[in-house]
Amino acid sequence: MPYNPNIHHRRSIRLKGYDYSQAGAYFVTICIQQRQPLLGKIEDSLLIPTPAGEMVQTVWDEMPLYYPNIELDAFIVMPNHVHGIIVLKSDQGQSCMTLGDAVHRFKSFTTAKYRQGVYQKRWQPFTGRLWQRNYYEHIIRNEGAYHRIRQYIANNPFSWECDQLHPSRSANSQFE
Repeated sequence: MPYNPNIHHRRSIRLKGYDYSQAGAYFVTICIQQRQPLLGKIEDSLLIPTPAGEMVQTVWDEMPLYYPNIELDAFIVMPNHVHGIIVLKSDQGQSCMTLGDAVHRFKSFTTAKYRQGVYQKRWQPFTGRLWQRNYYEHIIRNEGAYHRIRQYIANNPFSWECDQLHPSRSANSQFE
């Protein structure tokens, strides 16, 4: 059923009134649909990526080549989600990209490449969408927060068993 604003009432989880095209650093979490562990597994606090997990890392790393007004910082692929820092630079005469545009393009590229992997390399298929419709973001407001978030990303595999996104936890979360 197509989206109908008179029937469907989607609640935005974005900060009301905030301009997500303005220059700044943003922490994002993007989850695989139904928390399927398609991107790898954690062993001894290290991610062992699947080929799909390696592809997701490559797409992330290459995004600034296609979108020069973004920079990427800390990033980690987890079994069923990714965490990363996207820095939007001022537009400098280029077309303005919003945080939502950057996340959308990341999801689109990885979904297309994942589908190729399913058909050409027999990767585990997914039902419906690869990624959940929404994503979590946090506006990084100062250097202290930046440092704490970078540490959180780096240490994420160490706390996998307690992670809210671990598949053993309820699939009903704020990220869906």
